[in-house]
Amino acid sequence: MQKVDNFSMELNFTEAYRKNRDQHIAIREARCHQAQFPAILTEIQENDRLAGRTVWGWVGFSPHNAPGGAAYGYFCHDQKIIEAIERGNIPMDQRDGVHEMLHFWKKETSKAKVEAAFTEKMLPVLFRDEIVSLPYNFKPLIANPIYRMAGVFVDYEKLLRLGIPGMIFEITDYMNQSRASGGDYQLYEGMLIALDVFIDSCHHYEKQAIDKANATSDLKRKQELWKLAEVLKKNAVSKPETFYEALQLSWLYTLICGSLELGRVDVYLGDFYVHDIDNGIITEEEALSLMHSYWRLINELFRDVDGRVIIGGRGRRNEKNADRFALLVLETMRTYGRAILPQTTLRFYEGMNPELMEKSITLIGDGHTFPLLYNDDVLVPGVAQAHDVPVKDAEQYMPLGCGEIVIDHMGFGTPSGSLNVLKALDITLRDGIDHISGKRLGLPTGDLKDFKTFEEFFTAFKKQLAFYIEILADHEELEYVESGKQAPYLYLSMLYDDCIARGKAIFSGGIRYLGGSLESFGSVNAADSLTAIKKMVFDKKLISADRLVAALDNNFVGYEKEHKLLKECPKYGNDDNYADDIMVELHDFMCNHIRDQRDRTNLDWYLNVLINNKQNTILGRWVGASADGRKAGREMANANTPAGGNDRKGVTALINSLVKPSHNIHAGTVQNMRFGRDFFTSNRGRFEVLLDTYFKKGGAQAMITVINRGDLEKALVEPENHKDLFVRIGGFSSRYIDLPRDVQLEILSRVTY
Repeated sequence: MQKVDNFSMELNFTEAYRKNRDQHIAIREARCHQAQFPAILTEIQENDRLAGRTVWGWVGFSPHNAPGGAAYGYFCHDQKIIEAIERGNIPMDQRDGVHEMLHFWKKETSKAKVEAAFTEKMLPVLFRDEIVSLPYNFKPLIANPIYRMAGVFVDYEKLLRLGIPGMIFEITDYMNQSRASGGDYQLYEGMLIALDVFIDSCHHYEKQAIDKANATSDLKRKQELWKLAEVLKKNAVSKPETFYEALQLSWLYTLICGSLELGRVDVYLGDFYVHDIDNGIITEEEALSLMHSYWRLINELFRDVDGRVIIGGRGRRNEKNADRFALLVLETMRTYGRAILPQTTLRFYEGMNPELMEKSITLIGDGHTFPLLYNDDVLVPGVAQAHDVPVKDAEQYMPLGCGEIVIDHMGFGTPSGSLNVLKALDITLRDGIDHISGKRLGLPTGDLKDFKTFEEFFTAFKKQLAFYIEILADHEELEYVESGKQAPYLYLSMLYDDCIARGKAIFSGGIRYLGGSLESFGSVNAADSLTAIKKMVFDKKLISADRLVAALDNNFVGYEKEHKLLKECPKYGNDDNYADDIMVELHDFMCNHIRDQRDRTNLDWYLNVLINNKQNTILGRWVGASADGRKAGREMANANTPAGGNDRKGVTALINSLVKPSHNIHAGTVQNMRFGRDFFTSNRGRFEVLLDTYFKKGGAQAMITVINRGDLEKALVEPENHKDLFVRIGGFSSRYIDLPRDVQLEILSRVTY
């Protein structure tokens, strides 16, 4: 029998929104939370030691996209609802309500509100749903808006220090002061309602744990469930006193607030863990069991690009205790086995406990794609300069998602736009016209043949980039403004500096630093293409401008001689200044112009991020052949790493190229390196020297995979025999056999050292 779709939660949520449509936005959001939780919280499963699972509805409220259906702000997945209607499986008593609900949310979602506020400059450039319905992943445009409030790192230390009762006491005090002074006291009222919802959710799971304990005959499981019920009860009525209570409280708050990032776990959980171990409250075995459950929940509930667990680094309170918990995190990784999550991240610096790096390298050598390595000696001063914050605040930098950087619970910088840099170069060759669609996508800056010098052409390309950068910066600001009008994001505002003290919500002037970031893709291919154009068209004059464009238009068919010349041109990644200098110039222009947008917006920072989340392959599908020799529709290079196979002069030359672009002007970059397992096994000492040299020369970050190329080739032929083969994509990992074929081939094309 086909499953009947039940839209009770969605209908209740919609009714709560409607009833409170004209109320203060904090009250409206809080009432919607009451309809959403605990309705979307799902059952404790057989091996769960922690409570907290979600299945989001097709209508609801969340900061950003999450597995299971969540999306940005007030959201409605109309296509999913339409599919349910077409299946005819909606209960008869819900049919009229579901139809009406679908129409109601068409103009009422947070995304629709942002799109309705587009400026005249944005309208012809940025994609909107109501203009044309495009299939998922079809992104032929250069500038793509992204709708989300991603990168949430709430103040877990405050949450665990105060507990829910302490937060209620603090907020009540501020509410009374605000009411007495004529302030916005209803913001605090909404926060208190939201905390009541959280308490109800704790009791919901407490009851469930008790019921399951009573139902099982397994004595060990019965004891586990009774203990879990006790922990949940304490979470509702007091601040946490044990490691178990702290872990449970932080996990459930993470789910309900809509964050997909766990943050500096060694800082906020380390003291609890050490206290309980040293006082015999918990054993190492029990702590590891709880961490395995934590790991399993993250893997089953989060997406492959999320779930940052960060350990190590500067600016940690009680570093000795933090180190002990960080070692537990690494042991959890080792004993849990290879997995795509969490995105365990080791921040390190000269003089930090060397055991953390030693164990991390061992894990990487054993085939784990984590931890990701972040060099605080480079990044702390780099973040301070790029984000324009004090060094003390920069020490609290947090990598999120695919590699963007924000400041822990002080600064927010959702990546809400992407820029296809190679596509922008594509149209610059043709007076702003997209030769695939024949439509004008950019400014009329002239055809390649119109430029007398390479410098003139490069200037025109920069002009095109600047045009899109400014529009995307305006969109970022607009998204914050409209988000602030729609909702205070109560669970975030309660645990972000300085919202409670200022009496303002996170996106309405409450947060200390409100920034943004722009994801850019294809910079390396664009730089290599510029290098080839400079050398072949302007310097050596071996290919005319018209013939180059004709070769690209025809995907090099009939132009094999030109293709060979272009492929043989210098490429970034070989310590060749001819190519690397152009990469640095492009990098500097983009990063600086993006950063300058803070002067024309109300953002505290707006910064470039050079990352990859499969978009180098997906966006490449809609870019024609490029002057670096890449053929039409093929993948673009991964973030700041050379295009597959182009780093031909060895790992030392690669390292020398990678450290040339500045780390003081952006908000994150991804450096993928792949070493053969045989090399690592027989030359671990050399591997460690290479890594140490890279970081001492200024390398900021490394994502390392240790795997033999032959294993990847075999997996393409016999996928059923390689289910445990995990690889780095860019800012995230995945099971190799689960990837789209073109993504698999892009990974295979990368050089293995």
